[in-house]
Amino acid sequence: MRVLAAMSGGVDSAVAAARAVDAGHDVVGVHLALSAKPGTLRTGSRGCCTIEDSHDARRAADMLGIPFYVWDFAERFTEEVIESFVGEYAAGRTPNPCVTCNEKIKFEALLDKAMGLGFDAVATGHYARLSVVDGAPELRRSADGGKDQSYVLASLTPEQLRHSLFPLGDSHKSDVRAEAERRGLAVARKPDSHDICFIPDGDTKKFLENKLGERPGDLVDAETGAVLGRHTGVHGFTIGQRKGLGLEQPAPDGKPRYVLALEPVSGTVKVGSADRLAVREITADRPIWPSERPLEGPTECVVQVRAHGGTAEAVAEVVDGAMRVQLREPLRGVAPGQVVVLYRPDHAGDVVLGSARISATA
Repeated sequence: MRVLAAMSGGVDSAVAAARAVDAGHDVVGVHLALSAKPGTLRTGSRGCCTIEDSHDARRAADMLGIPFYVWDFAERFTEEVIESFVGEYAAGRTPNPCVTCNEKIKFEALLDKAMGLGFDAVATGHYARLSVVDGAPELRRSADGGKDQSYVLASLTPEQLRHSLFPLGDSHKSDVRAEAERRGLAVARKPDSHDICFIPDGDTKKFLENKLGERPGDLVDAETGAVLGRHTGVHGFTIGQRKGLGLEQPAPDGKPRYVLALEPVSGTVKVGSADRLAVREITADRPIWPSERPLEGPTECVVQVRAHGGTAEAVAEVVDGAMRVQLREPLRGVAPGQVVVLYRPDHAGDVVLGSARISATA
């Protein structure tokens, strides 16, 4: 097959490209330039898309003896990922930009361009397993549970998965680094990127304030309706947040307060006790079925609502086009804008059934 290897400049994508070469594919490496003003150097393990990253990707491609190109996707990344991220926070929702990036950039924009150029598949360094069962793709958790990325890939369509390769799915991260060392790849010990790539200093609140400005409102006790203080914008908060609330007076019982609800129209942030964070029912829209098998009636499943969050057993069904999930045990800090991913309860809950974006909780 003709395979386009997406090379970020990190160890995972470099080894994934190497394995695609070893498998006998005709491989071409490509680095996506996603920043309109890329920095020269990375800041430790934060950020990506720097000039250093593109150079690291090129050196890895040279070591593998494959052609290498840099494609400029900065404008689309800004529109599809950054502007969407800002807009979701302004609307009182909590998005996952990695899910959006995979959906809109790596497996829509990149894959579409690759197919247009005659490639058969795109290979990435994601930790997830992919197979074909009864003619349909099956997305599963990776062998390395600590690095599993099936959650951020669960919004991909069956057609996208049919043209995707995840060569690292059966590996553990320590083995991938050791392999990179054996291959002489300079990125073998390069730190992993983490947090949000377009906010390299990790200060999401400051980033959003620079984009949205101040939008003052009240901090309100969810139970009594009492105004406890003021804030500079609902975009500075997320459901379940405890620190940085700016409250001077403690709760009557002396226990911490948490963010329970965000109301962007009125600018109200409602806070209260931890026990009010428990969510037992999730409503989500835009369901996607990676394996082309929509739910047929109430279905037992295991759900996950954050990339590295806990899971809970549940029963899910589709009602009037929306996904309804009844949790058998409550989850805390579930917020509109997040993605809920359903896994099949057998096979240790590692087969993805579907995903949808959370619109409401109860």
